Amino acid sequence: MTLHAAPPAPPTLILASKSPARTKLLEEAGVPHRILVSDVDENAVASGHPDATPAETALLLARAKAEAVAALPAAADALVLGCDSVFELDGQALGKPYTPEVARERLAAMSGRAGVLHTGHWLVDCRASHHSPADGTHDAAPAPGRGALASAGVEFTEMSAAEIEAYVATGEPLHCAGSFTIDGLGGAFLARVDGDPHAVVGLSVSALRTLLGEAGVRLTDWWSAAVVR
Repeated sequence: MTLHAAPPAPPTLILASKSPARTKLLEEAGVPHRILVSDVDENAVASGHPDATPAETALLLARAKAEAVAALPAAADALVLGCDSVFELDGQALGKPYTPEVARERLAAMSGRAGVLHTGHWLVDCRASHHSPADGTHDAAPAPGRGALASAGVEFTEMSAAEIEAYVATGEPLHCAGSFTIDGLGGAFLARVDGDPHAVVGLSVSALRTLLGEAGVRLTDWWSAAVVR
């Protein structure tokens, strides 16, 4: 009888985001992961690159988050994924509104119109970096990183002032790029999505699959590991 060795366990994936939507997407894609949130100041990163396009800003923010978490001892020997989304309307980058006033103004401007949601992804492979077992710190060698951008066109229905007010009152749009969601209450106002809908949620599983492949990891390795267990 021939015995087949079990395939090697896939690496640990760390998501540098506290977004429940991104966690749900990874879970539904069969990708187990840990969550380790960065303390990156998004406004400071964006203001530091005033000439960046909305798409470039999304990738810059994703990279900043991934690299911040990858620098932590807890990320040793793991893959770290950073993501960030930016909504583009009339060439302007719209991040999270944070206040009802800004959300209300943006939703009124978006009513009946179309824009583009850009989600940047940055994967840092910490398996290539070295850590000191004595003090838990990294050495001077940076971990390699790679990025991918996923964008999708989003068309909105006409929204009345009363509908906008009701939506803002739920609090949902305050911490979402562009002041809306596709997988929550905001989906009621979306007429059409042209492109990867996962990109609008905040994490393109297809883009992640590509980044993992470039790091020598197959997304399906986690599926196989689950079957073996």
